[in-house]
Order: sequence, then structure tokens, then C-alpha cells
Amino acid sequence: MPVAVVTDSTAYLPAELVRAHRLTVVPLTVVLNGAEGLEGVEVSPTDATRALGARRLTASTSRPAPEQFAQTYRRLLDTGADGVVSVHLSAELSGTVEAARLAADGLNGRVAVVDSRSTGMGLGFPVLAAAAAAAQGADLDGVRRAAVDAAARTTIYFYLDTLEFLRRGGRINAAEALLGTALSVKPIMHMPDGAIVLREKVRTASRGVARLVDLAVEAAGDAEVDLGVHHLAAADRAAALLAALTERLGDQVRETYVSEAGAVVAAHAGPGLAGVVVHRRSDPAPAGDAGRP
Repeated sequence: MPVAVVTDSTAYLPAELVRAHRLTVVPLTVVLNGAEGLEGVEVSPTDATRALGARRLTASTSRPAPEQFAQTYRRLLDTGADGVVSVHLSAELSGTVEAARLAADGLNGRVAVVDSRSTGMGLGFPVLAAAAAAAQGADLDGVRRAAVDAAARTTIYFYLDTLEFLRRGGRINAAEALLGTALSVKPIMHMPDGAIVLREKVRTASRGVARLVDLAVEAAGDAEVDLGVHHLAAADRAAALLAALTERLGDQVRETYVSEAGAVVAAHAGPGLAGVVVHRRSDPAPAGDAGRP
């Protein structure tokens, strides 16, 4: 049996990809005004954005319990998997990776856990790379390395209407949030080391989308790329973003995926989010580096 691949609900992979690659998705928990539910199972993006529109809101998220991961891993191993590679959202944002590692510790090296240092399709692309390696018969370390390598070739940028939800959730500090409210500035964020960092500020939503396109084209360079586009209650914004990206990148684009981000991201980002994930299929070697390891 091949190596099984596990991820969490913040990858926001289209359902058809989850089925086609036989992925196992472990959901995070979302709590909205005291009502708790599993992301993608009991709480939808619509539920989250509706709650976020209320005047008073308490929103929080929590990682899966280590035992939830342990049960998942044991089930996969007991049904014939040679091993499990478990790929998750950034440890800078959640304790999910820690919970997965705690569960893996008791399974005699048969489970490898990877921190994608990202979320959304920034996590999804490494998961798909791991699944492709597993389907080709790679061993546990080969599947793990496929995920790690793909994560290193993946860049995420996203536009927010406000930094307030990130501030409430503790994902950025109050000073950074102030930067996003002064003069109605709109923030563009990125995740250079797995943490959410303010990249720059724009004045309007339309300029935010245009700037996302510029940054994505820069991230793509000359490589062939796969693109992921996410939104929260902003389908038109996502469509405009994808159209502009495919026009600018042309024949470099191979696969594109568009999905609404789920309740976990909604709780921390708020409605209006638009994001782009650029996965370079390979990174060309710099001039003079030919033959280097």
C-alpha cells in the first residue's frame, strides 16, 4: 500500500481533489458566539461570514486534539498504509502541527509531520505534491520531502478589508492593526516565515486586487505555476483576480483552483478577503549555479 497523506481543514482543497487523491482531512474547531463546530463539517464559510456581520461577536478556533490525529493515523496504518505523511498549517498560526507530532510520537516512526508554513492552498499545494509522490510509489521520506520541497516553492499573498479580525485573534499586534485603520488603509499580507506579516498598504479594494496580481507575477518569475485563489464573501473579487492573473502569466499557468476560504480563516480575517497562492513547479537555477547540489 502507498503512503497515506493527511492534512487539515484549512487547506481548503476542492472536494474533488480530496476524493481523487484519497486524502484524509482532519477538521479544526471553530467557536462563534459560543457555538462550537467542526470546520467544513458543522460550520461553513457562510455560517462564519454571517456571524462576523453581527455587531457583537466572539470568535475563536482550536486545533484538533492529539488523540484525534492518533486515531486517524492508526486507522490508516491498520487498513494497510505503509506510513503516513501529515501536512498542516503553519505552526506560527496554530497548535495543529504540535498536536499531530504528539500523536505521531507513539507510532514508531511510521508517521512524518510537515509544517507547510502557510495555510489555504499554501498548504494545499504541498499536500497535493505529497499525494502525487505517494501515488508514484515513494517511501515515507520521499513523500515527506515532496511536501517540504513544494512548500518551499509556494508563496501566498492576501488582501484584507481590515486588520481588526487578525488583531482580535492575536495573529498580529495592535500596532500593526493600527497601520491598517489609519486613513482607511487596506492591508496586503504575506507569510515569509510562516507568520502573517504586513507586506504593504493600498488605498482601495481595486488597488488591492491589482497589487496582488503584481506580487503574484513577481513570485512566479519564469517558472510554470499552479495558482490558488481564495476569497471570503467576495466571489466577484476572486474572479477578477483570477482573470487578471491568467492574462498576465499566460502560458506559464498550468492548474488553477478557486475556493472560498473556510470558517477558521473567516474568524481571523473577516469578509472581503482575497488571496492568491503561487506554486512554482520548479525553481530555475541562478546563473552560474548549474551543477550545484
